[in-house]
Amino acid sequence: MNNPSAAATSSSTFKGYRAIEQKVKGSLNGRKRAESRFVIFGIGAVTVAVSLVFILFASVISKGFPAFWQTQIELDIYFSPEVVQVELPPVESNFESPAEYVNSRQKWVNSLGFVNFNALMVDAVAKHIPEAADSPRSAIALITSGERFALRDYVAEDPSIIGKTVRLSLLTDANVDVWLKGNIDRSLPDEQQQLSATTRQWADQLYEKGVIKNKFSTALFMNPDSRSSLAAAGLAGAFMGSLFMMIIVILLAVPIGVASAIYLEEFAPKNKWTDLIEVNINNLAAVPSIVFGLLGAAVFILWFKLPLSAPVVGGLVLTLMTLPTVIIATRSTLKAIPPSIREGAMAVGASKVQAITDHVLPLALPGILTATIIGVAQALGETAPLLLIGMSAFVASIPSTPFDQATALPVQIYLWQGNELRNFFEGRTSAAIMVLLGLLLTLNSIAVVLRKKLETRW
Repeated sequence: MNNPSAAATSSSTFKGYRAIEQKVKGSLNGRKRAESRFVIFGIGAVTVAVSLVFILFASVISKGFPAFWQTQIELDIYFSPEVVQVELPPVESNFESPAEYVNSRQKWVNSLGFVNFNALMVDAVAKHIPEAADSPRSAIALITSGERFALRDYVAEDPSIIGKTVRLSLLTDANVDVWLKGNIDRSLPDEQQQLSATTRQWADQLYEKGVIKNKFSTALFMNPDSRSSLAAAGLAGAFMGSLFMMIIVILLAVPIGVASAIYLEEFAPKNKWTDLIEVNINNLAAVPSIVFGLLGAAVFILWFKLPLSAPVVGGLVLTLMTLPTVIIATRSTLKAIPPSIREGAMAVGASKVQAITDHVLPLALPGILTATIIGVAQALGETAPLLLIGMSAFVASIPSTPFDQATALPVQIYLWQGNELRNFFEGRTSAAIMVLLGLLLTLNSIAVVLRKKLETRW
C-alpha cells in the first residue's frame, strides 16, 4: 500500500521546486528584459548622438561649402597713360646706396596711390554696359573697393603694363555676391537694399552675359581679414596665427608634460608634497580657460613685455592650459605598462633610467600621442584665453613670425559671426569652421599615423 504521508511530502516538495523554478525563471526574464532595455537605451543614445553630430556637420557644410565660391568679374583693364600719369620707376645705379634706391622706389610706389584706378575699372565695365560711363558710382559699386589696390600693385610690379590691356578677374562687392547668390530677398523695397537699383540691374546683366562668374575663392585662403573691402576678407592671417600657436604648444607642452608625468609616476617619492602637486595638477585641468587668459595677460604681457596679440603669447597661454591634460593622460598610460617590463629590464642589469627610456617609453608612446591629440584639439578650439591677450584685435596682415601680431581661427570665426553683413559672413563663418576642422583633423591624422607606427604589442 502506498504511504499517504510520503506521497504528501513528495507532492509538497515538488510544489516547492516548481515555485523556486518559477521564481528563477521570473528573475531571469526580468534580468533579460532589463538587459534588453539597457541595450535599447544604449543604441538610442548612440543614435541620438550620431544624429546630432550629423546635423551639426550637415549644417556647417551646407552653409560653408558655397562660400568657397565667390562671384568675380572678368574685365579687360586698359592701363591708360592718361590716367596712370606717373614718372618712370627709378633704376638702381652705382652712384647710390641700396637704402637710397629702396627709398626712391618706395616714393615712386607711393605716387601710384594718387592714381584714379577706379576710372580704369569704370571704363572696363562701360565696354559691356555703355551706360556705366555716365554713372561711375553705380559701376564701381559692382567691384569691391580693395581691387583698386590690386591694380596699383600690378603697376608697381610691372610698370610696362602702362598703355596695355590686361584681362583680370576682380572680386565683386560683397553685396553683389549676396545679391547674385540669392542670399537676400529681392522683393525688398529699394530703401532696404544695400545696392542701388541700377547696380543690381547691371549685376544681373553681367551675370547673364558671363562677365560675372561664380569661381573658387582663392582670396578666402590667401588674404588676411579686411574691414574696408569685405569681399576680400580671408583666413590667411588667422590660419598662420593658429598654426604658429599649435607649433608652440606641441614643442612646449608635449616635452614638458611627458617629462613631468615620467618624474611623478616613476621617480618622485610618495609624500605629502607630491600628493599636493598631483592634486593641483588635477585641479588645473578643471580650471576655466579664461583664467589662463588672465594669467597670460598678467605674466607674459605685463611682466615679460611680450608683444600684444602675438602667437607666441597665445601659444604660451595654451601650453599652460594643455599641460595638465598631457600630464594626466601620460601618467595613465605609464600606469598601464605592466611592472614586469620594468622588473625584467632591471633584472638583466639595466638602470632605472634605462628601463624607463628604453623599455617603458617605447610602449607608452601610443598613449602619449593620444594625450597629444587630446591636448592639441582642446587648445586649437579655445577662444576665451585668446580674447584676453588681445588676439581679437583687427589685424590686416599675415604674420611671418610668432612675434608678429595675428589672430586665430576660433577668434576669426567669432568676429565674422558678429559682422553686420550677416548674409555674406554667415557662409564665410561656416567655411572658416570647416578650415578649422580641417587643420584639426590634419594634426590628429599625423598623430594617429605616428601612433600606429610606434605601437608595440606585448
